[in-house]
Amino acid sequence: MKNNISQASVKTLLAVVFTVFALSSKIYAQDGEKLFKQNCAVCHKSHDDQKLTGPGLKGVFDRVPKGDWINKWILNSEKMIKSGDAYAVKIYGDNGKAAMTVFEGQLNDKDVAAIIGFIKGPPPKGDVVTKGPDPESGEVASSNGGIEPLYLTLGFIVILIILIGSLRSVRASLQNSSNRAEGKPENPEMTFGQEVKNWISGHKRLVGVFSIIIVFIGMKSCWDACYNIGVYYDYRTQKGYKPEQPIKFSHKLHAGDNEIACQYCHSTVEKSRHAGIPTVNICMNCHKGIQTGPVYKDKEIAKIYDAAGFDAKAGTYDNSKQNPLKWIKVHNLPDHVYFNHSQHVVVGKVECTTCHGDVKNMTVAEQKSPLTMKWCIECHRKTEVAMAGNAYYDRLHKALKEKYAGQYDVKFTVDKIGGLECAKCHY
Repeated sequence: MKNNISQASVKTLLAVVFTVFALSSKIYAQDGEKLFKQNCAVCHKSHDDQKLTGPGLKGVFDRVPKGDWINKWILNSEKMIKSGDAYAVKIYGDNGKAAMTVFEGQLNDKDVAAIIGFIKGPPPKGDVVTKGPDPESGEVASSNGGIEPLYLTLGFIVILIILIGSLRSVRASLQNSSNRAEGKPENPEMTFGQEVKNWISGHKRLVGVFSIIIVFIGMKSCWDACYNIGVYYDYRTQKGYKPEQPIKFSHKLHAGDNEIACQYCHSTVEKSRHAGIPTVNICMNCHKGIQTGPVYKDKEIAKIYDAAGFDAKAGTYDNSKQNPLKWIKVHNLPDHVYFNHSQHVVVGKVECTTCHGDVKNMTVAEQKSPLTMKWCIECHRKTEVAMAGNAYYDRLHKALKEKYAGQYDVKFTVDKIGGLECAKCHY
């Protein structure tokens, strides 16, 4: 009996199978690299011991406790510190008590495993450093490398087409060989579309079940996408957004080292819904006398003078030579969202770091929190209302104490005083 299955077909099939496995391994590593760059690279070096905001991660697995400690730490370091975990408390203290982002709810166990796999693996060969970090601007070294998701998708489609074609060829050869052995006529050749149509006709119930499942998965994906719409559909409201400003202004130098209060520059934060972008006049209050800086000397301060139309040598202003600065806003909310800074800062006694992160240690201002609807709702559910000593809530506090007297000890979080009402934020 002659076998129509050619060695070339078998070799092609085996090559495709091995390629799929190889690419699956590569993509898993690529996912870990992508997740690390999105969530961790702002504060940590993956394969270096250089310290950024947090320590470098080279050799980290030799330092930390064994088991699933590192997984728990990545997901919720704050919880581990509060639990009194000795090593968690130690590294928290060793790094100036800088709070690490809580990723629980944003990352799952599979994501953490991918990140750990990337850190344990060798440094990405494709990454070529083009410039080092800037001590004033805080710009992280740029790099090239990695595979574009579009190319990965196209590659998978090509491989899938080759695999399906090879399997169809093998199956047809086997079936015709069996038919010849039994004295039956060979099966007529059919196109792939005809085969799919025949299969669907013979498995209508199964196709119906799969269609319903796919529809529900699609609906769930749409819901999740809407719930996190700020992250996925607007680059300006994405965590880690750190635009290059017209002047290399260092928050660490001003708010951290020189201890200038946030309210000095953002003067309307306690009086208005907007924190306000500082005018060049505020800059000139200090820099009319301070004409050189610790890193860039007079280069960046000269840009302030140019904006104000100020002649440093003569000490005079010329309004006709003013060139207003075009600062780029970092924290943006959709137009249909109402947020009042004064209500949160003055009445709610919310610290600036709650939403903006540890700005005093940022050389370049960046978005640390996702600022999505989900994030705001979770904050309202866990944040207790600052009633004690707050005249705004005196009458409300008295009424609530009388209403719930003797019933149960209740913590009055923001959601219990209307913090989840749609009209509070959407008008």
